[in-house]
Amino acid sequence: MIITLKKNAPQVEVDALIHHFEGMGLKVNMIHGDNWNVFGLVGDTTHLDERSILANQWVENVQRVQAPYKLANRMFHPEDTVVDVSGIKIGAGQPVVIMAGPCAVESKEGLCEIAQEVKSAGAEILRGGAYKPRTSPYSFQGLGTEGVMDLVEARKRTGMPVVSELMSVDKLDEFVENVDLIQIGARNMQNFDLLKAVGRTNKPVLLKRGMSATIEEWIMSAEYIMASGNPNVIFCERGIRTFEKYTRNTMDLAVVPILKDKTHLPVVIDPSHATGDWKLVKAVSLAAIAAGADGLIIECHNHPEMALSDGMQSLKPEKFADLVQSARKVAEAVGRTL
Repeated sequence: MIITLKKNAPQVEVDALIHHFEGMGLKVNMIHGDNWNVFGLVGDTTHLDERSILANQWVENVQRVQAPYKLANRMFHPEDTVVDVSGIKIGAGQPVVIMAGPCAVESKEGLCEIAQEVKSAGAEILRGGAYKPRTSPYSFQGLGTEGVMDLVEARKRTGMPVVSELMSVDKLDEFVENVDLIQIGARNMQNFDLLKAVGRTNKPVLLKRGMSATIEEWIMSAEYIMASGNPNVIFCERGIRTFEKYTRNTMDLAVVPILKDKTHLPVVIDPSHATGDWKLVKAVSLAAIAAGADGLIIECHNHPEMALSDGMQSLKPEKFADLVQSARKVAEAVGRTL
């Protein structure tokens, strides 16, 4: 709900209104203008009567916000948010950030080897799955805690922050201690207990879009995290499920300008999961940067044909290096850096 106050409303009246709404369990976000002030009320406003509010002589207008999300809404937070991942800043026109690494952590030495190579090519954050949600229960499920500790070792050797997927609340402490950017995967986008749990931490969260989720549902999942106290959310588009079978998923690049318009949070694109084909990853990556994405998360492997997970969509180091060089040119063309 948005409440516009009349010009030059006395501060004592403004404070009285804030106290009144906070006493009802609502959070009040104040937006100051040269000649007006606006309240944004966050919480359950269904019980509020607009006519009663308008009865206050200092209230100019009352309007219910159609969008159910408030904290993620650009209306209440006009400035772009910058999320800091252990010194790497993402969003608000900062340089485009590339995250890269294997789909799954398979061994310490193999991870450290590819980490060094992607860093040399221009990646700033190392990705790697320690716990792997797989469609088949017989597929490789990841190394678990061993994989997390392998990521820690790779971070020591390269200095790169690490991002990995958290699948359950019982592993949260392990991730808070060892992972720089906590990924919530597509299958857990609406695992609300998990969202609230990461919301009670101060760790940055990479929130992937559910494979059949609408944009509003996706933003509402970010709202769960933010409403629990954690403002450090990064959206990650990884393709959605459609009738098309040529690619693994259908990349929805329109979400970049849509999310930029509706929210103030950074947006990252995952071209590997979207296409499922390494030959398509470069083209989609370049298109995403041109569309305004704040970052990319790309799967890389030294021996994709032997990968235990998603080898078909993984780039070899030399292909990744070529992608980064082209990405720099596109970023420069649209007024960004990489």
